[in-house]
Amino acid sequence: MDTRYSRQILFAPIGKTGQERLLQSRVAIVGMGALGTVLANHMVRAGVGFVRMIDRDFVEPSNLQRQMLYDEEDARQHLPKAIAAYEKLRKINSEVELEPVVADVTPYNAETLLTDVNLVLDATDNFQIRYLINDVCVKHGIPWIYGGAVSAKGMYATIRPGETPCLRCLFPEAPNPGEMPTCDTAGVIGPIIHVVASYQATEALKLLVGATEALAQTLTHFDLWGNQQQQIGIGKARRSDCPACGKQEFSYLNLSSQEDLAVSLCGRNSVQISPVDGTRFELDVLEQRLRPLGQVERNKFLLRFHQDPYTLVIFPDGRVLVQGTDDISTARSLHARYIGA
Repeated sequence: MDTRYSRQILFAPIGKTGQERLLQSRVAIVGMGALGTVLANHMVRAGVGFVRMIDRDFVEPSNLQRQMLYDEEDARQHLPKAIAAYEKLRKINSEVELEPVVADVTPYNAETLLTDVNLVLDATDNFQIRYLINDVCVKHGIPWIYGGAVSAKGMYATIRPGETPCLRCLFPEAPNPGEMPTCDTAGVIGPIIHVVASYQATEALKLLVGATEALAQTLTHFDLWGNQQQQIGIGKARRSDCPACGKQEFSYLNLSSQEDLAVSLCGRNSVQISPVDGTRFELDVLEQRLRPLGQVERNKFLLRFHQDPYTLVIFPDGRVLVQGTDDISTARSLHARYIGA
C-alpha cells in the first residue's frame, strides 16, 4: 500500500484495515454529470479498487460550470462523459480499475451493470432511473446512496435494503416532472453539487470500510443560499405495503419489452429514444447514409446529424437523442425518417 493513502490511513475510523477494504471494494456510479464527477473523483482518490462510471450523455459547454472533471476540449470533441472522466481519472490513480460505460441504465441492462458491486451511487437527474436503481438494489440486497441537487438546494439519503426504508418508502410516487425544477429550468450553482456529493462520498466510505454505526439515519436537505439544513429521521419510515421492499414487486425493473422507451428530457428540449431489442448502430454505415442529407459530425463514440432545426445524436448502443424538440411524436417521426422505424 503506497504512501498516497497515508493521510487517509491516519484517520482512525478508516485506518489500515479500512484502506485495505476500500482497495477491495467495487462501486458503480450512475450518472457522470455534476454529482457523478465529484463522486468519481472522491472514490478514485480514496483508493476504491473498482469504479464503474455509467452515463448516456456527452460533454457540452454548459456542463463546464459545475461538472468538475471536464474541460473545453472535451466539449469541442463531444466526448461521452464516461470516456472523458475515464481519461482524467486514470491519470490520477493508476491503481484503481476504471470501467467507463456509455449507456443509459434501463430495465434491460440494470441488473448486469449494478449487481456485481458493493455499492451504487446515484448521480442521476430523474426519479424514473432512481426507482429502477432502487428496484435492482432492493432485489439484490445492495446498498445505495440517493442524491440530488438543483438551484442551491440538494438532499441525500443512505439506503440499505432490509435495514432502512427504500426510496419508494420515502417517495411512494414519482414527482410530476412538469412540476419539478431542473438544472435547465431553475439553474444550479456549483457549491451545492460539492456539498451533496461530499456527503454521499462520506457515507460511501463509511459503508465500504464497515462503519455502519456511523451512517446517517436521515433524509438530509440543504439550502445553501438560504443557509438552511434540515434532517428528517427515517429510521421508522419502512412501509410493509411498499411495492419494492415490502411486497418485492419490482415494477420499474420488470417492464415489458414493448414498453415505450422514448423519454422527453425535462428542460433540455430533447427526446431520447432507446432500443428495446438490442439494436446497435454501425456509425460508419450511418455516416455514409446521412452525409448527403445534412451536416454530419463524427467521433469514435457518437455521430451528430444536423437537419435544421433538429440535431440527432446517435450512439453505437442504439440510442438516439433528438435535440430541438420535447415532443415525442415529432422525435419518433424524425427517428423513423432518418434512422429507420
